[in-house]
Amino acid sequence: MALTWRAGALAALGAVFVGLVLPSWAGIAAVAAVVLAGVLLDVALAGPVRTLEFERSGDTTVRLGSTARVQLVVANPSGRRVRALIRDAWPPSAGLLGTPAAARSGNRLADPTIVQPRHAVTIPAGERRRIESVLVPTRRGDRQAEHVSVRSFGPLGLAARQRTMQSPWRVRVLPPFLSRRHLPSRLARLRELDGRTSLLVRGQGTEFDSLRDYTVGDDVRSIDWRATARRHIGDHYDVVVRTWRPERDRAILIVLDTGRTAAGRIGTEELGTDGVRLDACLDAALLLTALALRAGDRVDLLAYDRRIRTAVTRTAASQTLAQVTDAMAVLEPELVELDARGLVTTVLNRASQRALVVLLTSLDSAPMTEGLLPVIGRLTARHEVVVASVADPRIEEMARGRGDATAVYEAASAERARAERRHVADLLAKHRVTVVDQPPALIAPALADAYLALKAAGRL
Repeated sequence: MALTWRAGALAALGAVFVGLVLPSWAGIAAVAAVVLAGVLLDVALAGPVRTLEFERSGDTTVRLGSTARVQLVVANPSGRRVRALIRDAWPPSAGLLGTPAAARSGNRLADPTIVQPRHAVTIPAGERRRIESVLVPTRRGDRQAEHVSVRSFGPLGLAARQRTMQSPWRVRVLPPFLSRRHLPSRLARLRELDGRTSLLVRGQGTEFDSLRDYTVGDDVRSIDWRATARRHIGDHYDVVVRTWRPERDRAILIVLDTGRTAAGRIGTEELGTDGVRLDACLDAALLLTALALRAGDRVDLLAYDRRIRTAVTRTAASQTLAQVTDAMAVLEPELVELDARGLVTTVLNRASQRALVVLLTSLDSAPMTEGLLPVIGRLTARHEVVVASVADPRIEEMARGRGDATAVYEAASAERARAERRHVADLLAKHRVTVVDQPPALIAPALADAYLALKAAGRL
């Protein structure tokens, strides 16, 4: 049972009556009896809430920052009308429109005590009503509504029957995939490598594609002399060249480091509400996955720190991007050090044939020199390896500071951090590792460019 403001107002009027008209215990008892009788009568006449039935429908997945709609159908099978106030309880990070949390989209640390919007509905006997909740999530992962709270008011409005009932629903919030805007330009370059555009750019792969007439600027090593000889007409020869296309159906394994370095702040919230390194890595991995699938390659995903957090392997090409995106949605950094030896062993066990291994991790000096560098040779001996790291833009800003003594010290610290990252990159390059080190806004297109360069060079 819940009391309303009207019950408080009635009690206040009774107190005034007692003070002015009947200032005695008898007056207090009379007013209390009237208020209590009104409350009990109101509760008795209120529509029942125990018999209400709930049914949900609507969106189950949504991109971070996009809008999801979830419907709640409330059925009243009883013989009395229910005049109720219904609260559909969602967590603050679900971004239920109408709450302060939704107005502050992008703020992960929303107040957990925020009151969700309430829906005033009247449900006649034997009928049902539909309530819609509009969500704009502010965080990746599964956002769940566990219960619904209902207050059924009596005709006097003094009190209400109240009950909280289970009505679960889950909305999975997927990564935003903001780097998709770079996909058309990379697909155009891929078509050039494949020789499908009017530019007739010769790819450097090893799969023969077709023959065409020689044009000025073609590599003379691509001339097919036998085909040229067959085009002998009188004293004239039509020189013919071979066109090639990059290899297809190559295996690509994207490995996400979900250890403590993935939780590092990178000075921006452009790619998600958290502004952590893992968000930018997920965005880069999605662009690479979409591009590689269009190139005809096979893509697998592995998330690892000290154990496998998630894995997507051997999926149909038409389902790979959707499954990879779904698996990424629930990934969160773990505050543990990456087990580099276990990572390398896991990759070697899963990729038995030669593949392109793309490791999205950090180039921090200590974790690299003590963890990955001693064992990276085992990986490069069998696979082509790319190490991609998200650089902190704040380091670049600090390196340019010269305003005062504090800024100079910060600049010196930033330069030292940059020098250490370059040193680690040089050590990886000595092991024949391709290194991509870019800030969050550039890491996705830079990784896609590195993939296309490897494909054009025939190294996959």
